[in-house]
Amino acid sequence: MISTSDAPATAEALLAEARRRTDARLSSWAERLSVRVGGRDGAALGYALGSPGKRVRAALVIAAYRAAGGTSSAIDGVAAAVETVHTYSLVHDDLPCMDDDDLRRGRATTHRAFDLPTATRVGFLLVPVAAEVLCDAALTLGVTSDVLGGMAVELFQAGGVEGMVGGQWLDLEAEGRRLDLAELIAVHRGKTGALIRASCVLGGMAASAGPRELDALAAFGEEIGVAFQIADDVLDATSTSEALGKTAGRDEALHKSTYAQVMGVARARAEALRLAARALSHLEGTACVSPSLAALANYIVTRSS
Repeated sequence: MISTSDAPATAEALLAEARRRTDARLSSWAERLSVRVGGRDGAALGYALGSPGKRVRAALVIAAYRAAGGTSSAIDGVAAAVETVHTYSLVHDDLPCMDDDDLRRGRATTHRAFDLPTATRVGFLLVPVAAEVLCDAALTLGVTSDVLGGMAVELFQAGGVEGMVGGQWLDLEAEGRRLDLAELIAVHRGKTGALIRASCVLGGMAASAGPRELDALAAFGEEIGVAFQIADDVLDATSTSEALGKTAGRDEALHKSTYAQVMGVARARAEALRLAARALSHLEGTACVSPSLAALANYIVTRSS
């Protein structure tokens, strides 16, 4: 059972808990959708939702919820909704018209395991699935309809043109040309940072956090979202496909500007650490100061995969 305290814990323990709880929710939804949708689309939905992952976003939802005073184990349903939106973005991100990747999280991408039209449909279908997962979680948590509405706006703005979709568009437009640092940050505040920010805010909203706490969680999420992408860029430039569970060196192959390229690896690593420290400073003086959020912030910028 999920602990209701925010006692100090390692990032590895927090992530293991988030994986266990969130994966169980996603597995249940995958089985349900395989039957409800049926056929190749149903099987592909189950395959996509069953994709393993670090569950950083899920862990941030749970940690932010606890930091804001939440105690219900049903928060893992909100975490599953966030991971469903993340999964839709990965399915589409891997398509030939995007990054054209064959490997994701150590196994074949959805369009390789099935086919291109099926994977394209699955990405779109996962958006209303995420809404259903969120509504189911909110019902269990007992949040009001107004709070649920606000949570839905937060989640789907992060997953849409104001967030991931807009960031992906800028990312595609940037292929083959050199971006400066400000342009690069603009890409990744949407493509990567928006859903990480939303993860933190959704945890706070589920716990009925006040405006000051929600603002602090949003600011924390914005900083750590950019730091996450910087760390990803460094890993893409320095690690292996086996270690990452996805194709290493893909950014260079697609002629994309990255933080490792624009800043250099050493400076990029230092910048990620600086942003993590600044993220935590936003929580100071609020009720959301959290050992768990601190542990996750440190993990995000020092991880090896």
